Amino acid sequence: MNRLAVSLPGLEMKNPIMPASGCFGFGREFAPLYDLSVLGGVMVKSTTLEPRFGNATPRVAETPNGMLNAIGLQNPGVDAIIEHELPWLAQYDTKIIVNLAGSSKDDYIATAKRLAMSQHVDAIELNISCPNVKAGGIQFGTDPEVAGELTAAIKAVSLVPVYVKLSPNVTDIVAMAKAVAAAGADGISLINTLVGMRLDYATGKPVLANTIGGLSGPAIMPVALRMVYQVASSIDIPIIGMGGISCARDVVEFFSAGASAVAVGTANFNNPYVMPEIIDELPTLLDGLGVVSINDLKGRAWL
Repeated sequence: MNRLAVSLPGLEMKNPIMPASGCFGFGREFAPLYDLSVLGGVMVKSTTLEPRFGNATPRVAETPNGMLNAIGLQNPGVDAIIEHELPWLAQYDTKIIVNLAGSSKDDYIATAKRLAMSQHVDAIELNISCPNVKAGGIQFGTDPEVAGELTAAIKAVSLVPVYVKLSPNVTDIVAMAKAVAAAGADGISLINTLVGMRLDYATGKPVLANTIGGLSGPAIMPVALRMVYQVASSIDIPIIGMGGISCARDVVEFFSAGASAVAVGTANFNNPYVMPEIIDELPTLLDGLGVVSINDLKGRAWL
């Protein structure tokens, strides 16, 4: 019996650990460090219809217990990703989840149709929550009706399950989750970054060229846990939890809040081996908690 195996729509994974989109590229930089097949899945960099060069620099800044970024969805475009990145990543025994972003509804749909032509996509993560682009992204993720319409449109053209990545920068996260679930989402990713900014002490000017950015890292984990807890007790589709995870105990907390799998983001920058270390440590934690399977931990907070 594999004690760490989890089962989600389109994703039968040997363990619930995967990198969050944008924090692992397409895996090429990490492949020389360890076998990517140890991961349950890989959420690749955001994919758009056309190549994007991202925002002007500086676009990353450190914060206490976190990081502020405004990358701006830099990526080589869906055709290059289908031709070069996905076949390369498919050599590893892991699930491939493609993060899909766009500037308009038609933009999203066109990209999803292209992805449907690839045999290497196990699931789509629909990004309606990026705070660092001027068009698209979070504009679709703050209105339940708009988010539901886009979710239904992507479901209509996708050949694989669709997970919708929600923004924490809303008043009612449960209303957003219910809207995309009603529109046919197969699962939800929670959470993307919180909108923030920093100023240069000497000049008083914003540190990031984009002025504002997305805050990630351990500083946001309590917010992420609260939202996973609220959503998990309100809907019946699986949640991939993320937001500040940096150790195996954090994973246990997310499962206890109701997550069915997790993604590790900023911690990869501090310790590139953090995900294999978490996978190795989890069985010992399960022994200490007196449970056989990691799935036994799911929803302990609200049962």
